[in-house]
Amino acid sequence: MSWAERPLVTFRSVFVALTLLTTSATAPALAASCGGGFENWLAEFRQEAVSQGISPRALAALNGLTYDAAVVAKDRRQGHFRLSFEEFSRRMVPKYRIQKGTTLMRRHAALLARIEQRFGVPPSVIVAIWGLETDFGSNMGKMPAIRSIASLAYDCRRSAMFRAQLLDALRVVDRGDLAPGEMRGAWAGEMGQTQFMASSYYRFAIDFDGDGRRDLIRSVPDVLASTANYLKGYGWQPGGSWEPGSANAEVLRDWNKAQVYSRTIGYFASQLEKSRAASN
Repeated sequence: MSWAERPLVTFRSVFVALTLLTTSATAPALAASCGGGFENWLAEFRQEAVSQGISPRALAALNGLTYDAAVVAKDRRQGHFRLSFEEFSRRMVPKYRIQKGTTLMRRHAALLARIEQRFGVPPSVIVAIWGLETDFGSNMGKMPAIRSIASLAYDCRRSAMFRAQLLDALRVVDRGDLAPGEMRGAWAGEMGQTQFMASSYYRFAIDFDGDGRRDLIRSVPDVLASTANYLKGYGWQPGGSWEPGSANAEVLRDWNKAQVYSRTIGYFASQLEKSRAASN
């Protein structure tokens, strides 16, 4: 299997881990004590969740939950990502992915036009993120997100940050967007076709197909609109460039702090723009 054909969640997990490392130093003090035995920690967390207004129905997602040492081991093995932008973009934006992205832009043209009108984010940027994150929904990951997030919240390395993620994962359940069993993704808890962490899911996911749920696993309208809503929430400037150094390039850094990744989003979007123009 070539690098271009490898499941993209592998790259996404690396970059999520590196991104989260930048926020862990300022995380708030813990409520549930990490590292004192998983069952004891989970009992303390339940109490905290109740105090935060989490319903018994959502808390049931924690029943029978076990610690996943493999997830914590993956987290602790993360290091510096050493590929250059040229190497990474070449591997992640092969010709077939540009062709597929162009086809999807054409297929969902009316939907993407409505999204751009509402959020100001062009189709090429949204589709580029969709392609880089999960190869347009084909590689979302299969690991149970709540178990992964709980394991990382219990581990003392970044407990407070992942505890907040776990609370928001339960809020997603409480809101009726996903059942716990549907919440599967990459090892660090990323979910859906553009790999939202739980807190981003709770904050930015929207119901764009009108079915009453924010479903970033199955609903393409929800996926694409929520991705645009995320970028708008971080200050995307409609009509602006996403070239390095621009305000929108900085917004892409808010999507992923690793510069090589955020630059690749912009590069992919530009290639999609050229491909679409050539096909018209």
